[in-house]
Amino acid sequence: MSQTSNRDALPNPLDPEETMSRDEIEAIQLERLKETLHHAYTNVPHYKEKYDAAGVHPEDLKELGDLALFPFTDKEDLRKTYPFGMFAVPQHEVSRIHASSGTTGKPTVVGYTQQDLADWAKLGARCLRLSGVKPGWKVHNAYGYGLFTGGLGAHAAAEHLGATVIPMSGGQTDKQISLIQDFAPDAILCTPTYLLTIGDAMQRKGLDPRSTSLKVAVLGAEPWTEEMRHELEEMFNIDACDIYGLSEVMGPGVAGESNERKDGSHIWEDHFRPEIIDAFDSSKVLGDGEHGELVFTSLTKQALPIIRYRTHDLTRLMPGSVRPGHRRMGRITGRSDDMIILRGVNLFPSQIEELILKVPGLSPHFQLILSRPDRMDQLAVKVERRMDATAEQAEHAGKELAKLIKIHIGSSCAIDVVEPESLERSMGKLKRIYDLRNQ
Repeated sequence: MSQTSNRDALPNPLDPEETMSRDEIEAIQLERLKETLHHAYTNVPHYKEKYDAAGVHPEDLKELGDLALFPFTDKEDLRKTYPFGMFAVPQHEVSRIHASSGTTGKPTVVGYTQQDLADWAKLGARCLRLSGVKPGWKVHNAYGYGLFTGGLGAHAAAEHLGATVIPMSGGQTDKQISLIQDFAPDAILCTPTYLLTIGDAMQRKGLDPRSTSLKVAVLGAEPWTEEMRHELEEMFNIDACDIYGLSEVMGPGVAGESNERKDGSHIWEDHFRPEIIDAFDSSKVLGDGEHGELVFTSLTKQALPIIRYRTHDLTRLMPGSVRPGHRRMGRITGRSDDMIILRGVNLFPSQIEELILKVPGLSPHFQLILSRPDRMDQLAVKVERRMDATAEQAEHAGKELAKLIKIHIGSSCAIDVVEPESLERSMGKLKRIYDLRNQ
């Protein structure tokens, strides 16, 4: 038997909660939600003040729908209580601290007890297993390590699964390529745009990304489209699956996508209660299948319980498929705080990406430049031509993209098709929007 066959034959059992029915999951949710509300109210003064001011108490929760009685939490709550005011356990019980970059203000700080870390690793492992990663595989982890939750979160998940982790972290693209060639990993974990960067760099070196040992990519930390999935799967000859998480809720592993179906990420609802609210009227909780903003409540977190946290991610909830008891979330179509309002038209970077990848001659590397040369906002799309596209083909492609944007989004914008490799590459989370209106 070959080495690969031996590794693929290692035990890979599901957690019992993964196969629970919807009724069983909702019974667990109600029990754990009551405990979480009491834990937060008793141990986090900020929650007590908010709930007292709103006239609600944990005892008011009698059924799952009563969660709508409680106020939302958002980044500002964590910033107001910086650094540790949202922690619900004594400092000596906090085993690890992570934080956001803080580029738009004070960082949001999150903490984990030993049990929180164990749960995080277990849920992350569920996601990897669902995406096709197997115990015994070598997993190349190109998420950034440090205060960002991606690197260490994905690392612990792969170890919990029983995989061999290659902790490369982000950046140093040439070294990434060397290790992929030399260590022959079976799976890679990173952002979708960074995997694209690795593939482009391989092709510049005369290497064929399809010839690597990689079979599966588990990609997250930024919205990406079905067109981007197809681009990466064709480029590397792999299966590419989504993983969802954000540090305030836990980190990568809140939800994961099935390699078998690729039909949206199953949310681990024994640990999180999701809601969808109207993006323009937050008082409205929407039903399954309706598009809106995703809101999460943690059900088991000890150090940092999070109640009705507004993620600003826009999606919808759907019934579970390969894990019927756990609902799926649709692909993130954008973030409410990334929405561009251009002369009365709402648009998201993911919409532009989707159209770019429909135009032959254009690559997925693009930037959106907002400016206000007079009193009217203007949008310019900078997009690289593909290496094999001539200048004439690139000019035609730019005109085609402008037409598609006008037809499908309803707004006119300038298209600047630039040379390959001329736009900044992502080493982690990608910045798509450059707002120059107030400069």
